[in-house]
Amino acid sequence: MTNNCHPELVSGTKIGIIMDTITNIMIVGVGGQGALLASKTLGQVLMDAGYDVKVSEVHGMSQRGGSVVTYVRFGEKVYSPIIDKGEADFIVSFELLEAARYAEYLKPNGKIVVNTQKLDPMPVLTGAAEYPADLVNELKGKGFDVEDLDCLTLATEAGSSKAVNIVLMGRLSKFMDFPESSWLSAIEKLVKPAFLEINKKAFALGRK
Repeated sequence: MTNNCHPELVSGTKIGIIMDTITNIMIVGVGGQGALLASKTLGQVLMDAGYDVKVSEVHGMSQRGGSVVTYVRFGEKVYSPIIDKGEADFIVSFELLEAARYAEYLKPNGKIVVNTQKLDPMPVLTGAAEYPADLVNELKGKGFDVEDLDCLTLATEAGSSKAVNIVLMGRLSKFMDFPESSWLSAIEKLVKPAFLEINKKAFALGRK
């Protein structure tokens, strides 16, 4: 399998925020879960805040439910779009197994924000393997700082099971120094009017 990396550079005008270091965020999941909108929402918040932002999407076999990874890096000036092992400040995962798969990319003081939903990969579907049990406690037992949340239930409560991505952004927003209004503004810019209220509710449920 060959991964194709498509880096994209976007920049904003500084609005009084100074940041000498680079912050690294990985968004990981399975094809079709909405990682693209999540990365766009995060990128919009960062760009509106005036940061230099690089977003690099790495697609595996997403059409078959394979892993999809997005690197988001921001700071005063960012030169590379890629995050190496041990460099991620946050890993935002749409699925438990994907969180475990990419945990080694986390910094020692980083945080994993994970949806507790389970999506069986092909080896599990074919009976060649079993889905690992109790992954959250396994990750915590290895010393990882894990914030786990049943995003699917909250998304359904908001009005659409497809809003898992925005629930995750709501939870991530708790740990980032940006006002809630910045996130809502980004959602308003990116989401179609017909789905705006559902996504705003999903964000609020995730943030709470």
